[in-house]
Amino acid sequence: MALDPENAWRQTHLGRLLGDAMRRFDERVLALMAHDIDVPLALSNLAARSQISAAHIHITRHLARDGARLTELAASAGMTKQAMGTLVDQCEAWGLVTRGPDPLDARARRVQFTADGLAWLEAFRKAVAQAEAEFRASVGIDIATVVTIGLEAYAAT
Repeated sequence: MALDPENAWRQTHLGRLLGDAMRRFDERVLALMAHDIDVPLALSNLAARSQISAAHIHITRHLARDGARLTELAASAGMTKQAMGTLVDQCEAWGLVTRGPDPLDARARRVQFTADGLAWLEAFRKAVAQAEAEFRASVGIDIATVVTIGLEAYAAT
């Protein structure tokens, strides 16, 4: 079905293309993780059944290896504390993270990866590298380089 020329911009503007590309990339990363033999079976099953979403990947992207307070994690991900709290609750139930005392503040809790969570993080690293390699193979090295430089410049402003 051809796009109506007067309204085509609604489907083809840069923001839409970036969003579509990000969704495709995240879906590919999750698919790779679902089939990674080093990912704990329960987590790979959740990924394979689309129970883990791109929203849950925010924790994987933003939680430091040595942990963080929920407020720090939410700020890093650009989310509200409440929204991040919901994701952390789910990831804690799945065994990806745990909440423990913060050694610097007895009132605060620190979110940290579990051993399974660290295995998940490593699988995420490998899946991102593979998805990036697939992107470069799909569009070519030169275009992939220009896209990366352009996105880095755009995000920095």
